[in-house]
Amino acid sequence: MRSIDPASRSERDNYKFMIGSIIPRPIAWVTTLTPSGTVNAAPFSYFTIVTANPPMIAVSVQRKNGVMKDTARNAADLGEFVVHAADERSVAQMNQTAASLGPEESEVEAAGLTTVPSEAVRVPGIAESPIRMECILERSISLGGTDGAPACDLLIGRIVRFHVEERLYDEHGHIDAAALKPVSRLAGNSYALLGDTFEIERPSS
Repeated sequence: MRSIDPASRSERDNYKFMIGSIIPRPIAWVTTLTPSGTVNAAPFSYFTIVTANPPMIAVSVQRKNGVMKDTARNAADLGEFVVHAADERSVAQMNQTAASLGPEESEVEAAGLTTVPSEAVRVPGIAESPIRMECILERSISLGGTDGAPACDLLIGRIVRFHVEERLYDEHGHIDAAALKPVSRLAGNSYALLGDTFEIERPSS
């Protein structure tokens, strides 16, 4: 097995190793609101659960040359954002929202998506997504890079409302993954579908 010291490699080389080996990655499809009321949307695959008590999730928004992206800036300014599940039906439109548009240009409009009002936050959701989570910004943490130019903004959001399509939800509170048909991120331009699933019981001791 090859041993590699990340300190001896470039940021880009380390990036290639990480996105090629930490797979598949779930996608946080995030909407935010500018101060003037423009709805921005963008997908991020540096995304995970933080805790269920209370329900929190984390999305890492990478900076470009130390400059905050619209999503991180809007979330920090308003203190709210909405995270959506990306599925097979919406993946093409989700990919369109990754385009680099100006802060006052709406990726939602450019991708032909439909907004839906949220219940607990001011940021609208995307109607085409089968699951969305309204979030209050618990904390925004700048990490990596240098003191003057961080590499990313880690957004920790507390979920204050779940919205789930009825077809995905059972009486026990479970989500039907096969019906959801989630899309995950691989390296480069590659994505993955759910594929085969299996169960292994956790040891009792």
